[in-house]
Amino acid sequence: MSNRRNFIKIASIAVPGAFFSNLPNAFSRPARPGFNIHSEKGIKLGIASYTFREFNLADTLQMTAQVGMKYISLKSMHLPLESTDQEIRRTKAEVEIAGISLYGAGVIYMNTSEEVENAFRYASAAEMQTIIGVPAHELLDLVEEKVKETNIQVAIHNHGPGDDLYPSPESIIEKIQGRDKRIGMCMDIGHTQRIGQDPADEAEKYFDRLLDVHLKDVDKSTAEGDTVEIGRGVIDIPKFINVLLKKGYTGVASFEYEKDANAPLPGLAESVGYVNGVLAMLNK
Repeated sequence: MSNRRNFIKIASIAVPGAFFSNLPNAFSRPARPGFNIHSEKGIKLGIASYTFREFNLADTLQMTAQVGMKYISLKSMHLPLESTDQEIRRTKAEVEIAGISLYGAGVIYMNTSEEVENAFRYASAAEMQTIIGVPAHELLDLVEEKVKETNIQVAIHNHGPGDDLYPSPESIIEKIQGRDKRIGMCMDIGHTQRIGQDPADEAEKYFDRLLDVHLKDVDKSTAEGDTVEIGRGVIDIPKFINVLLKKGYTGVASFEYEKDANAPLPGLAESVGYVNGVLAMLNK
């Protein structure tokens, strides 16, 4: 399983033309149905649009389609939080025309009751399933009320070393125990590794509250760890993916590729190919 060459060999099948396809052509057709070769077995792969933070929405959708992703969560630079309901619906239609499902948004910070109310208005207007958020601890009662009212789940995002609110998966679980099960966790596996914890072990331990995943790799298991192409870092990706498969994860695992902000496509395509290679190996 640790033989990267085997993964790359399989990944080359999973990512035909990822580096060489013409972007407008990729955008003009829906994502290729066979790209996420194991999505039917319980893992839906998507994109966290922060990956394309230096690009506009049209370019973001082009590149998302080019790497074959069918699911996206939008960050505020691609769908501003102050957008009107009409603007939100127009953006949702644009995403759907590209053959992509707008399943969520985030990370959305909620530091006031007004920000909580607006986050749910925003997600409701777009008919999103998930808010990937960071609510202040004292606002969790209100968040729970809104979850029950709208049936939109909230996946709280961990941000690793230096984060005072939710540095680790455990810090999230401590705050949501006993609350509605639609309040859970978006595990950022990079930040989890940076705090010195094994993402696979944490996912298995807290699986019943795992609602969303940010997929990435980092070069060190310390606060100084930087994002690298998946498979080049220190995270045991096969172990993590195996936990998702074994436990029957049905949420979205979204690539959040933070390296090379001005030219993310090659590294993202490599990362997608690596994960599809791991899935192929695990499902033999």
